[in-house]
Amino acid sequence: MAKSNATTVEAYLDELPEERREVVAKVRELVQRNLPKGYKETVTFGMITWCVPLERYPDTYNKQPLGYVALAAQKNYYALYLMNVYADSEQEQFLREEYRNAGKKLDIGKSCLRFKKLEDLQPEAVGKIIAATTPEEFIARYEAIRAKK
Repeated sequence: MAKSNATTVEAYLDELPEERREVVAKVRELVQRNLPKGYKETVTFGMITWCVPLERYPDTYNKQPLGYVALAAQKNYYALYLMNVYADSEQEQFLREEYRNAGKKLDIGKSCLRFKKLEDLQPEAVGKIIAATTPEEFIARYEAIRAKK
């Protein structure tokens, strides 16, 4: 799928073919089930995003809400962006170990966990990672990283 121009989650889902919509909806449920209170669901950068709203934290480098998790249906795969994995090497190591222990291949960039089908995910591990960081902790980590630059 090309970058979405949707402005709501419902519009984003409506753009997807049924089979892809089902996968995105299930991963969305996983995120929502594990997301700490204080994050807001929206559509930014052409994908479903859970972020710290600007009303709560306006001091971001790009004046956009501070993204915590994002979900996109790309052309050849799905992408789940886990920003706390990017910002926390212990979270990344945990994810790597969980995939290795399950005998599954982990396809990840700095924060982008790519998967072609729902069965490629490790939902328990992903859920724990999503649940691990409150907005306050995420803001503190973000500020600490920015202070180093």
